[in-house]
Amino acid sequence: MMKAVEIQDDNPLAVALVSAIRQGDVDAVGSLVREHAGLASARIRDAEGGTRSLLHVVTDWPGYFPDGPQIVRLLIDAGADPNAAVTGSWHAETPLHWAASSDDSEVAVALIDGGADIEAPGASIAGGTPLDDAVGYGCWNVARLLVERGARVESLWHAAALGMTARVEELLDSETPPGPGEIDHAFWQACDGGQRRTAEYLFARGADIDAIPDHSKHTPLDIAPGPDTRREAVVSWLREHGARSAQETPAG
Repeated sequence: MMKAVEIQDDNPLAVALVSAIRQGDVDAVGSLVREHAGLASARIRDAEGGTRSLLHVVTDWPGYFPDGPQIVRLLIDAGADPNAAVTGSWHAETPLHWAASSDDSEVAVALIDGGADIEAPGASIAGGTPLDDAVGYGCWNVARLLVERGARVESLWHAAALGMTARVEELLDSETPPGPGEIDHAFWQACDGGQRRTAEYLFARGADIDAIPDHSKHTPLDIAPGPDTRREAVVSWLREHGARSAQETPAG
């Protein structure tokens, strides 16, 4: 396979292309890709030596660039690799990881339809799949989309956060059941996802109602609130069972 062309990020062509993508100028992106052979699969190199693909530009934080799904399709049709990972970084995320991290489900659909691997490793969360990013960053629209498209739910915390209580039960009763710390983490994730029934089930299976996972400083009661009835139900249940905030929980 021919090595992708690399363009420095301050190159006028790279500047014009990135600007057109972020503005959602489909015509300009199309014209540039047609005028420069191999441009759709090119990589943009930054001052530190890292590279990313044009599809990473489309899915860059905070996402939701105008006509993003159309530009994704245009670039893939012109030869862009939907599974190209960033290089020179502490992670190796693909464009789908980035779409998952901003909860841009329409762009995620375009990437998946274009051949993106929903099980690609390299996430900024534990080196995992796009589902790790989607659940870990609370991007529920893409998380559910990934599961609908066939993403494997092998982690207890994924299943809990998505309210997949039957899957939680399967994992807890497997030949290698998770330990207490994993159950606490899953309970925290269920509360973060607004999943009262799953939280209740995990509590009945021994979860600590005030557990704070290693990656957070907040208890389930701290992270459960939100502007919808589902979350209000979780908060009410937690309070009924004596849950406390991190400020109310004794240190250590």
